[in-house]
Amino acid sequence: MTDDARTLVAVTGATGYVGGRLVPELLDAGFAVRTIGRNPDRLVARPWYDDVERVEADASDADQIRSALDGVEVAYYLIHSLGTGKKFESRDRRTALTFAQAAREAGVRRIVYLGGLYPAGEDLSPHLESRKEVGDILLASGVPTTVLQAAVILGSGSASFEMMRYLTERLPAMTTPRWVDNRVQPIAVRDVLRYLVGSASMPDDVSRAFDVGGPDVLTYREMMQGYAEVAGLPRRFIVSVPVLTPRLSSHWVGIVTPVPASIARPLVESLQHEVVCDEHDVAAYVPDPPEGLLGFRAAVGLALERIHDGEVATRWSSASVPGAPSEPLPSDPDWAGGSLYVDERRTVVEAPADVLWDVVQGIGGASGWYSWGLAWRVRGLMDRVVGGPGLRRGRRDAKSLRVDDALDFWRVESIDPGRSLLLRAEMRLPGLAWLELRVDDAAEEVTSDADTAADDVPEPSDAAGPRRTYFVLRALFYPHGLAGQAYWQSVKPFHGVVFGGMLRNIKETAESAAHVRPSAP
Repeated sequence: MTDDARTLVAVTGATGYVGGRLVPELLDAGFAVRTIGRNPDRLVARPWYDDVERVEADASDADQIRSALDGVEVAYYLIHSLGTGKKFESRDRRTALTFAQAAREAGVRRIVYLGGLYPAGEDLSPHLESRKEVGDILLASGVPTTVLQAAVILGSGSASFEMMRYLTERLPAMTTPRWVDNRVQPIAVRDVLRYLVGSASMPDDVSRAFDVGGPDVLTYREMMQGYAEVAGLPRRFIVSVPVLTPRLSSHWVGIVTPVPASIARPLVESLQHEVVCDEHDVAAYVPDPPEGLLGFRAAVGLALERIHDGEVATRWSSASVPGAPSEPLPSDPDWAGGSLYVDERRTVVEAPADVLWDVVQGIGGASGWYSWGLAWRVRGLMDRVVGGPGLRRGRRDAKSLRVDDALDFWRVESIDPGRSLLLRAEMRLPGLAWLELRVDDAAEEVTSDADTAADDVPEPSDAAGPRRTYFVLRALFYPHGLAGQAYWQSVKPFHGVVFGGMLRNIKETAESAAHVRPSAP
């Protein structure tokens, strides 16, 4: 099939959580994809960036969106103003009306919209009412429209999932609003994406809303207990009380979780309703997979696997690779990675980069960790007592490292030869930890962030020459629950001795090695 023969689909909201995951699914399904957004440059780090057509347009501007939809057969409307202020309902209404008219005038064959699941005949929360209204506007556009109505979406980075995850992880005992006993029918993001892609091929005479949900109907209490079970946490003690209003609940969620109160409030208000599918008619057009829809526990397990083994670890290791994104995936909100504690220290080393790299690559094992040796040994013993590897594993080779090598109680997660080494902790911790050692011989000023610790850094000068190398040491910790946060605060006072000592001693070792190394002829 040539590019000219492929069906052209447009995706609005491609920088969002669902849109950013939908684009590659559409490409894999054989569609030609055009992304529409106010800032296409936000997509530049996506692996599919060069595989899509990118159009700069504001969906609320009639002329811009009309032009952007020229030649489009299927338009995905994935825009909403959740968490943008008190007037989000009117903003959503205006944008939907503008888009609906533009789609009709451009001759779009189908609109696909992902809305919210809601109970019929009830006074809805502002958030759910707005999602319902947008669906109604699009259905009345004159363009055949598919409205998929989903409740809690289970996937790393979704607001609903992250709120549930952090409440469960951080609070072994909690008082909650009465809505924890309302029934919810969650759905895995994988199944949401499958329904979205399949909706593009629905017959032209189909224009309606469909309820979409996974196979499990659970109360929010059961969801939190189920999450705790999958995550290996003790059963949570949950007591519901009638006095927590949505406003109080949202502030409480904003304090306990990374989800800001502005986003938590509409989500909390929505949870006051029971949201269970009334029908499963979508299966007539997008059949269920042979293995069935993904259940709650399986979806949570996959999400946690992505967070623990993919999202956090890959993100931070990519930070040291030139050209790779140093921030969370643009599809994820800025809170999607959760609380990440960082202790960063920098210094200038009067030695060539290759000499400093040799010292960095030789760390651990017989060489030790270039700081308070007793502290490292005690930490290793403590780890062994609780069943961890301790420092007994040493290293495979005294001079070189490769990805996946065991290195004392660390494991090599990534290496950019000559530039960076990222180690993942395998000691027993109430969270995930990494240690990054980076070498940079770029002639640029080294500054310290006010939120991180920093060693004394000499002012760069034009006379520095090629021997001046920057050395960066970063300790990163991703806590699990309150225990993880308490752990970080308890060890933080010792970082000056442990990590500050590492920085100074590695610097001195490299400078000594550079001093005795014969000069090149």
